Amino acid sequence: QVQLVESGGGLVQAGGSLRLSCAASGRTFRYYGMAWFRQAPGKEREFAAGISRSADNTYYADSVKGRFTIARDNAKNTVYLQMNSLKPEDTAVYYCAADQNGLGYFRRQNEYHYWGQGTQVTVSS
Repeated sequence: QVQLVESGGGLVQAGGSLRLSCAASGRTFRYYGMAWFRQAPGKEREFAAGISRSADNTYYADSVKGRFTIARDNAKNTVYLQMNSLKPEDTAVYYCAADQNGLGYFRRQNEYHYWGQGTQVTVSS
């Protein structure tokens, strides 16, 4: 099993940038596909970005494509979400999730086996 801890959230102005990190415990991180989900106030949790175990494939929601970049460093057991050109509508709690199948492709929450506690991102106007 793996434990996930997100960090890097905070308050930024529109147009600014943040980089989120998700640190994983255990020896099996490199076998997991990883994804970032986000949940805005009053809305359902949605897929934002995903990455396969070898980082050969990445996936993005249309709402973040071109602005966000997902990456991973398997040597550090860490996955990142670089967020640029942030908009107020990006405000949400961002969650890191692990896919035991190693794909990071699925947009459905129930495809992911492990979840972090989330980190708050707030973008002001």
